[in-house]
Amino acid sequence: MLTIIEWILFAYLAGCVLYNLVLSVAGRIARKRKIPHEGTDQFCRIAILIPAYKEDSIILSTVKSYNRLRYPATQFEVVVIADSLQKETVARLASTGARVLPVSFDKSTKAKSLNAAFTELGDGYDLALICDADNILETDFLLKINHAFQSGEYAIQGQRVAKNLNTPFAILDAANEIIANHIYRKGANALRLSSSVIGSGMAFHYPMIKEVMQEIQSTGGFDKVLQLLILQKGHTICYLEDAYVYDEKIAHAAVFENQRKRWMSSQLVYLRMFWKKGWAALLKGDVNYFNLAVCQNALLPRMLLQAALSGCVLLAFLLRQYTAIPYSAWAVLFGLNALSLMLPIPVKFYRRYLLTAIITIPRAIGIMVRLLFRLKGADKTFIHTKHTQESIDNPLLDAARK
Repeated sequence: MLTIIEWILFAYLAGCVLYNLVLSVAGRIARKRKIPHEGTDQFCRIAILIPAYKEDSIILSTVKSYNRLRYPATQFEVVVIADSLQKETVARLASTGARVLPVSFDKSTKAKSLNAAFTELGDGYDLALICDADNILETDFLLKINHAFQSGEYAIQGQRVAKNLNTPFAILDAANEIIANHIYRKGANALRLSSSVIGSGMAFHYPMIKEVMQEIQSTGGFDKVLQLLILQKGHTICYLEDAYVYDEKIAHAAVFENQRKRWMSSQLVYLRMFWKKGWAALLKGDVNYFNLAVCQNALLPRMLLQAALSGCVLLAFLLRQYTAIPYSAWAVLFGLNALSLMLPIPVKFYRRYLLTAIITIPRAIGIMVRLLFRLKGADKTFIHTKHTQESIDNPLLDAARK
């Protein structure tokens, strides 16, 4: 019986490692896609939708930053969906030229805010760009997604890049996002699979996203449902590595805990929800749907995977006389996992922040292990992450965004 459990554990962990490694290598081999956006004479009309729940401290600076975007002013509109913002903040937002849509819900969610906006705005747009209240766009971001849209892309995910690297947890969060961008977005596209979306910095054909959002009532992880509904509409999700959206990284352990609790809970919920549909899609030859519905939801989070492999290597060494799988097999698996995580990280990032990240990882892993026993009901609770970082403070900006 113990031997069977050992082989099942090894097979599952090996599957997680090989999945990440294949996509990581594919992302490394793939060339960076440059967007030839200069000289464009066709400009689609874009609604920049910003759900802002109690984000009084950051939303004004975010909206003002969009005045620097290189795009015809008549062809885009900033729309702030003001959920529980103070009256003074709403008044100041209105003075910036942004369109402010006050909303109120018994239980606030991002999906509810977006659906309220689509109901209010009408149909006078070609693209909807969904951003978080802390997101700053690079000056050519709209030009790049416009070019992709004109080229036939209806679902586009930009590259999120760290705004800040000012605390150990912010550094770890930034490294985590670099890895995720490389594996699940660039690597996936390199293998002709859809990129996963992140929840912000993502643009969609306006009529399509308006229709799709009406089917989403999720409290947390709405983007996991969104991406599958887009695939069902017959579209793939394009990752624009060259289109940067700057995103605030978590600064402290408490914020890390809340964020990961939300992510881990939604992953388990959607694995159960889409398990049968994912396998049914695979039997019909739809690898793309199966990848996002089953593979990515079934993956052990990368920090927990590293912790599990470390523990298995240690136990296999100490109990090598009693185990069916040799210690060397676990050691190889550990090394391959480390390689999959190292390939996406730029060399300059290592030079300055490797030690800080290594020191922070054990605490982060401890938090995630503890969360495994505290996930009940998290998918039914709106867990808000407060943002305060107004400016971009990333000493290794070019390295962080590769």
